[in-house]
Amino acid sequence: MKILLIGEASNLHWTLAEGLRANGHTVTVVSHGSHWLNNKRDVSIVRRGYDLFHSIQYMADIIRHLPQMRGYDIVQVTNPVFFDLRPEKNWAIFKYLKKHNKKIFLDALAIDHYYVKACLDGKTFRYSDFFVGDRPLPHPEREKMLAAWIGGPNERPNIEMAQEANGIIACLYEYYAAYQPEYADKLAYIPIPIDLSINPFHPIKSTPEVVKFFIGIQQHRTAIKGTDILLDVLREIHDKYPRESHIQKVVSVPFDEYNKLLVDCHILLDQLYSYTPATNALAAMARGIIAVSGAEPEFYNFIGEQKLRPIINVLPDRNDIFKQLENLIIHRDQLPRLSTESRQFVEKYHDHVKVARQYLEFWEKH
Repeated sequence: MKILLIGEASNLHWTLAEGLRANGHTVTVVSHGSHWLNNKRDVSIVRRGYDLFHSIQYMADIIRHLPQMRGYDIVQVTNPVFFDLRPEKNWAIFKYLKKHNKKIFLDALAIDHYYVKACLDGKTFRYSDFFVGDRPLPHPEREKMLAAWIGGPNERPNIEMAQEANGIIACLYEYYAAYQPEYADKLAYIPIPIDLSINPFHPIKSTPEVVKFFIGIQQHRTAIKGTDILLDVLREIHDKYPRESHIQKVVSVPFDEYNKLLVDCHILLDQLYSYTPATNALAAMARGIIAVSGAEPEFYNFIGEQKLRPIINVLPDRNDIFKQLENLIIHRDQLPRLSTESRQFVEKYHDHVKVARQYLEFWEKH
């Protein structure tokens, strides 16, 4: 098949493309490379600014490439804002893509109308990027997101795309749960693809004297991801266990550099408000690094996994975070086992070649 993937989020589309190519298909990835992450892509369309000149330049670049986005068997877009344009323009491009290609699919892999709606209903999730219980989270982006996706400019195009798409693919349990009430007939959960060949396994072979913690900060998303709280509690752990712990913090580094810095660490702190491990956690796990991330019972039960549960789940509660991190230091003799199980988990669920086959099966059925 001839496949076009438009947009990017944490290298998912490029990794999927490599898995599809390994299965014998022709794939083109069009994206901005997740901005500062600088993920790989075949066609780079990047907005350089938001003034009139750069806006015209960016739109002209998209229009110039549109004829090349015709004649595909499958088109998949990351979310309703797959180009850095106003929602109505993305909707117009979506209709163009639907008209000139055989099938079009929508990813559910980021905050959008349906996810925000589920976060607000008070019953789908116990906590989320927006609420812990009934307590709103005070991060500065919260109100902007609510205004954009609920009753705002992004809502209607998101609904239209979901209705017009041949299918919707969620990469996390949370996104599946958000779309399932309205789109169960054309919805699938397919795990995040991880390329094991570029994430070689380096197991923790013996009990370390010093536990090396790694935390990556996305400078403008730290409150949304909860890494501000994770880092704060991690520093409290280091104050209590200065000889037994070490912290490596990086801020907004490109994808390749991030991976190099991760090499010598034992434990990655990823994000706080997720039920499901995401790309950074999974790539680290493939290397044998233990992930502190989302891994709620709802997620494990959803995928039917009762035994292999190596991810260190943390609740959005400072006492729980401290307890989980402290346990990793006190019981660091368990790190070699968790390291091996982390790799096994990614091999079982996230091998990008196997994941690509799940996409192919879904696309063919819909």
